[in-house]
Amino acid sequence: MEYQKFIPEGWENTRDKLDNNLIKQAFNNGDILQGFVNNCDENFNLHIDLGNNIRGIIPRNELEEINVDDFGYCNPSICKNKVNSYVQFKIKEIYNENNVILSRKNVQKDALNWVKQELKPGAIVNGIVKNMRKFGVFVEIGGGVVGLLHVEDISVSRIKSPEERFYIGQKINVMIKSIDKDNDKIVLSYKELLGDWDENIKEYQEKTIVKGIVKETDKFKNGIFIELKPNLVGLAEYKEGVEYGQKVNVYIKKIIKERKKIKLLIV
Repeated sequence: MEYQKFIPEGWENTRDKLDNNLIKQAFNNGDILQGFVNNCDENFNLHIDLGNNIRGIIPRNELEEINVDDFGYCNPSICKNKVNSYVQFKIKEIYNENNVILSRKNVQKDALNWVKQELKPGAIVNGIVKNMRKFGVFVEIGGGVVGLLHVEDISVSRIKSPEERFYIGQKINVMIKSIDKDNDKIVLSYKELLGDWDENIKEYQEKTIVKGIVKETDKFKNGIFIELKPNLVGLAEYKEGVEYGQKVNVYIKKIIKERKKIKLLIV
């Protein structure tokens, strides 16, 4: 499921496709278009190349509907981060034949309504990784609407940083975990899409040697957690000298299905 279904067919990228008649049509119909950002000026306005010598500009106060300051302006970094990428917008005003005022926040309003009306917890949507912090990942799910994927919802295997799993610009599927309609906050999850314990254990057998990644040591040094797959972790006997993130070979001593436990030995 994706919000881009609102873009008229054939208008995915407007560069070199639009003319004045199509612009007027999009303005009258309230159509959502996409265009290439070639500049963020000193006042943090976005400049869009619409093709055919037509220049579009998204003023700073029309850039974001969500996450703005008390004066209604978006963070300057949002403007800069959009240079050399495609963004969605609506035609707000036709200044003259060669200059058009655009609005991105009007698209966000539509996208947010789509989220509130059509999406429910458990829905799977397409997203793009926009930013990462130690606590989680910001994922755009359409029209500039961004949800937060907390680090603990990335995988069953605990990680120290989202960079272990994702990169900026990566296209991923995410699950809607919750929607706060009053505060326009969307919480996402990823680990549900990686299969459960029973699904992931099928390819492993006792008394075999497989590859794993060292994760955290338990606090009493009784063992070391080894990631076999993002949603499959076993506990190996403690061994000196291994470090977080190190790739190791492990011997599968025991698979205890009724307790969902795997006993390992680092070899």
